[in-house]
Amino acid sequence: MNHRHLLPNEIDLLLDGEVGFGVSPLRAHADECADCQARLARSRRVVDVLEDLQHFAPSPRFADRVMAQVQIIEPWHVAVLDTARRFVPRSVPMRTLMTATASAVALALTTGAVWLALHADVALYSFNLAAGRARSALMDTAASVIGTAFGQSGLDVLRSSGLRGLALGAGVMVVAVGGAAFGLRALATSSRRSRE
Repeated sequence: MNHRHLLPNEIDLLLDGEVGFGVSPLRAHADECADCQARLARSRRVVDVLEDLQHFAPSPRFADRVMAQVQIIEPWHVAVLDTARRFVPRSVPMRTLMTATASAVALALTTGAVWLALHADVALYSFNLAAGRARSALMDTAASVIGTAFGQSGLDVLRSSGLRGLALGAGVMVVAVGGAAFGLRALATSSRRSRE
C-alpha cells in the first residue's frame, strides 16, 4: 500500500490514538510493515515508562523565587504615568484644588515667558547689572581678605591679574592645603607604624 516508512509525527499520531480519515492508512501500514511495527512498539514502551514516572510539583513559593530574580524592564512612558498618578489626589475637592493651583502656576509661567520674550533687552540688562555687582562685591571681599593676609603687594597682584588671578591663586591655595594634609597624614601613619 504505502512504500515509505512512517515519519515520527505519524508514529505520534498512532500513539496518541488519533482518529480520522488520514490515520487509518497509517495504521494499515504499521500492521503490514515490520520495521514500522518495531518503531511503534519502541515508542509505546517509552511512552509507558514516561507515564509511570512520578509527577513532580514545584513548591508553592517556586514562582515567587523565580520572579524575584527576573529583571522586569518597565517602559519609560509607563514609569512616567505611574509617577504622575502618585501625585494626583483621589478625592474630588483635592483634585479641584490641585487643578486650580497648577493652572495658576502655568498662567504665571506663561505670563513671565511672554514678558521675557517681549522685554529681553531689559532682562539682559538686569542680568548683566546683577552679574557686574556680584563680581565687584567678590573682588572687594577678596581685596579685603588679601589685603589683610598679604598686605599691599598681594593687593597689587590682585588688581593686575583680576578675577582669573584670584581663581588661580585660590586653586594654588587648595592644592597647597591638600598637599599639606596628605603629607601630615603620611607622617602620622609612618609614626604610628614605627611605634608598633
